[in-house]
Amino acid sequence: MRGFNIKKAGQSLDKADYEFTKINLLVNASNMEIMHQEIKKNRMFYIYPGSHTNVLEFYYVLSGKIRCEDYHDEKIDLNPGDYICSQGLDEPVHFKTLEDVKLLVFSNEESFHHISEKLASLKNVAKKVEGKDRYTAKHSQRVAEYSVGIARKMKMNTSHLNKLTHAAFLHDIGKINVPEEILNKPGKLTEEEYEIIKQHPADGAEMVAQTYYKDLAPIIHQHHERLDGSGYPDGLKGDEILIEAKIIAVSDTFDALTEDRVYRKAWTAESALEEIKENKGILYDATVVDLFEEVLREDGKID
Repeated sequence: MRGFNIKKAGQSLDKADYEFTKINLLVNASNMEIMHQEIKKNRMFYIYPGSHTNVLEFYYVLSGKIRCEDYHDEKIDLNPGDYICSQGLDEPVHFKTLEDVKLLVFSNEESFHHISEKLASLKNVAKKVEGKDRYTAKHSQRVAEYSVGIARKMKMNTSHLNKLTHAAFLHDIGKINVPEEILNKPGKLTEEEYEIIKQHPADGAEMVAQTYYKDLAPIIHQHHERLDGSGYPDGLKGDEILIEAKIIAVSDTFDALTEDRVYRKAWTAESALEEIKENKGILYDATVVDLFEEVLREDGKID
């Protein structure tokens, strides 16, 4: 019958399946998209400003619970039957899933084609890296969450926030080239082994540079650089280092210190923060460190 269509559960025009979210494109007609999205518990996501002011996005909560972190400077929880409407947005809005969530999403701007299979494949490589090192499970996710918390306090614009989020998830992707016996070595690394480790930012940047997400490459390349030039791989100093890389550097260091390693037990959040603060303005950007401390207090990780 012309002009009429029925699809059964599970059928869709297209699908995108990631580790933490699944999106089914249900309708794509007349510059309108309707999608069914599933997002796993304890994941962050954003609603970004549209490319023009008449872009309308509508999110209906089918199941689960979401927390909006930025509703008039307050947090508000959304439950099944609640919905979100966005039009004329001037800055990103941050959400976190408190349970597994299912959403019905409407947009009058085509957005599904921006969901890149290549990005999914890169994130799968990042997941494999964490599988090689049994002490770093979910490390990239935590680094991304810390980084976004800092960026929100900086009022970082949409473009920079988007790049920061993806770069934080992918910052260690170059470790796929590092042998497991080095990643999991219980003793001190030899000079040669350390040189291999030091290649991972450049390797990761090169991998990403071959994709649509090539703008992430400089951030990934610089995430182990330090203000005083003591970092790697290029020994950059001060303003030579991108702000996104400075943010990831603090988040990455904190998470590394507060997780067990094969050669030591985890530090407490307080002691890890003090270590970072002692190097504020030396290794780490002072503003980033101060804002990170605010993030940790708000999250209840420190008193």
